[in-house]
Amino acid sequence: MKGKIIMYRGSQVISFFLLALNILMLFGGQILFKLGLEKIGGVSIASAWKALFSPIIIAGLVLYVCATLIWFTVLSRMPLSVAYPMQSLAYILGLLAAIFIFNEPVSILKWIGAVVIMVGVFLVAID
Repeated sequence: MKGKIIMYRGSQVISFFLLALNILMLFGGQILFKLGLEKIGGVSIASAWKALFSPIIIAGLVLYVCATLIWFTVLSRMPLSVAYPMQSLAYILGLLAAIFIFNEPVSILKWIGAVVIMVGVFLVAID
């Protein structure tokens, strides 16, 4: 019963908007991490602390903190069994960023994986 109370608290439109915002912020944070690491020439385990002084990486961390606060709201409004699988859409966005922002090659196997993820998200959404 409690799951149903959580599921129907507030507007579903607002819940999905917050979830989409969370996904976009996670995606944006990853993009900033990658850009920041490229700018400082990458890091190793021994030099990872250098990343903490990169303004671009700090911006990514701020996005992650904000995304986490929004995630708390999402979890208060939606069942975990719906919200968490939908976050996998961030992987699809990451794949697109790899191509269009970072000019990375993407294999057919990765595209097949992306389709499987999208089908899974669709099945979770319609249940």
